[in-house]
Amino acid sequence: MMIIAYKGDIVFTPSPDHFETFEDGYVLVEDGKVIRVCDSLPPDSRNITIMNRSGHLIIPAFNDLHTHAPQYPLAGLGFDYELLPWLEKYTFKAESRYADIDMADHWYRRFITKLWENGTLRFSAFATLHNEATLRLMELCQESGLRPVIGKVNMDRNSPDYLIEDTDASLSGTEELIMKAKKITPDVGFIITPRFVPSTTPELMNGLGELVKRYHLPVQSHLDENRNEIKWVHELHPNIPTYTEVYEHYGLMPDGRTIMAHCVWLTDRERKILKEHDVWLTHCAESNLDLTSGIMPVRRNLDYGLRVSIASDVAGSHESAMNRHIVMAIEASKAKTFETGYAEDKPLRLPEAFYMATKVGGSFFGEVGSFESGYEFDALVIREDESPLDLSVEERLERFIYTGDDRDIKERYVGGKLIPRPFQK
Repeated sequence: MMIIAYKGDIVFTPSPDHFETFEDGYVLVEDGKVIRVCDSLPPDSRNITIMNRSGHLIIPAFNDLHTHAPQYPLAGLGFDYELLPWLEKYTFKAESRYADIDMADHWYRRFITKLWENGTLRFSAFATLHNEATLRLMELCQESGLRPVIGKVNMDRNSPDYLIEDTDASLSGTEELIMKAKKITPDVGFIITPRFVPSTTPELMNGLGELVKRYHLPVQSHLDENRNEIKWVHELHPNIPTYTEVYEHYGLMPDGRTIMAHCVWLTDRERKILKEHDVWLTHCAESNLDLTSGIMPVRRNLDYGLRVSIASDVAGSHESAMNRHIVMAIEASKAKTFETGYAEDKPLRLPEAFYMATKVGGSFFGEVGSFESGYEFDALVIREDESPLDLSVEERLERFIYTGDDRDIKERYVGGKLIPRPFQK
């Protein structure tokens, strides 16, 4: 196979404590995977094709492990409400419209294009309970070149009559989608997606747990986001000690294959269980502030050894760009130190937060999110940045994270393949 050398100012985070940088260096890529990063080409470089991006940053693409595809049109609405009334006033009504496949097609195209623009090339997304629309989302993702996992939402209780399923139909529809996706969307994974415990009966959760086991599938859901939500879960399952243990009880926390969003109000008992199951926690700082849910004590979760990524949670948050969510995670961790009992917690630093939005999220998909040897070449090429100061590579990245937008991203690669703007006629 041909080796391609991407030349530019390279920055990535093999570990959370510092940036690895190569000014005017090379990422050597073969068959879509990184061979190594180096300052200069080997002496015999006749079989190497050079892609010269000198003056541009080359960084790992972003990975977002928690977003809601059908909620994209709602971004920026309803943030005077907390989570549960917000769902009732806006979210459920909007999601019910996805029974119309033409509407679903229109908005899912816009959602995918926005993620492409922002450099989020792998993600885990909730769809709706509608089978046809969920399959369309997966087909559009396959066509786009992005490589997410997608889940049909399951909900058979405590939901409005216009957005609720029969338990058996929910399970049979989910299994049908699992089988179709294997054939139709080979680059788009399927993930089991109970909306959250209040909207799923024990019978449905038990059936989904059986599907997880039968097909060796991952799971995504919500956990300990809002205090009223947690109280509701305890009322529904009084004999199970914690919210976390409800998922565990029904087989919905497979080891190393589970994403739990928010996790703002975890107990130490829950932290222990989540660590045992090697769960990805998604830190949705902007959403948790927009919906007045709270601030995750991210430092304590990291110090406990939990795997924490940064995610957008559109439309619980008001924007999808992951660089903005990196900033919000840092700022929220600083704000947390002003709470009683948290003054000694160290706020997130930029390398840590960047690591969480690239390598930690990417690890859900395999060796993704870094430029270490053997990793898939998922990358963004960021245009040259003008400044009156002589900025280092790290400082230029910081500028992009805090102030950059999609106009700064010139190229996007997934597994070594250049991904053009989706759905161009």
